[in-house]
Amino acid sequence: MVLFLRSVDGVVVVVRQERAVRTRRVILEAAASVFDEFGYEGATIGEVVSRAGVTRGAVYFHFASKRELAQGVVEEQFAQEAIPERSCKLQEFVDTGMVVAHLMPRDPLLSAGARLSLGQDVFEDLGGGAIPGWIARLGGLLEEAGERGELLPHVVPADTAWLVTAAWTGVQIQSQKLSGRADLERRISAMYQHVMPSVAVPGVLASLEMGADRGARVLAEVAAAGAAAGAAVGVVGV
Repeated sequence: MVLFLRSVDGVVVVVRQERAVRTRRVILEAAASVFDEFGYEGATIGEVVSRAGVTRGAVYFHFASKRELAQGVVEEQFAQEAIPERSCKLQEFVDTGMVVAHLMPRDPLLSAGARLSLGQDVFEDLGGGAIPGWIARLGGLLEEAGERGELLPHVVPADTAWLVTAAWTGVQIQSQKLSGRADLERRISAMYQHVMPSVAVPGVLASLEMGADRGARVLAEVAAAGAAAGAAVGVVGV
């Protein structure tokens, strides 16, 4: 078990880091389900405490206020990298959107992050929620794609990242309203198939995988790689 030391009023306190990380994650998952169900204004710390099965003190140890808790939910979606790096950065660009489309109906953290990011009652308070982070992430991938000659000459990475984020968000809202996100992956796939011919050079465009099952296949690839790495560690440890 990993430990770290913290000084409080001159007294060194040993904190079990792994337990703290697990508790924080449990609190965030509980908070996500509450924010997703009730919105920011309707959510209460008491409901988060009840769903997380922790004390109110544990919540306030990690998050000083409801606003900090909401910010934590928004930021958590960037904490874990689920997208493998690709030699083709435009494939990585598409994979990012398709993986999120696959996970959003299944992951309360993503769903709550979307609701918090789009809610007018909290949008400015959270600095735009997750939207600036997604624009920055996609913009970075497009910059790399440009350096590798994957982009058409007219493409400005920052502008395209803004536009695709806006389009993705709009498709997500429409899908949620009309089908409860049941068709989200199919709709996001169609969005990329309409957009990418205006972004990618022909040779790259022909190689892009943009099917509705792309997100699920990328996550299966990640899971298989993780299992293989775990097996390798087990063999080394024998």
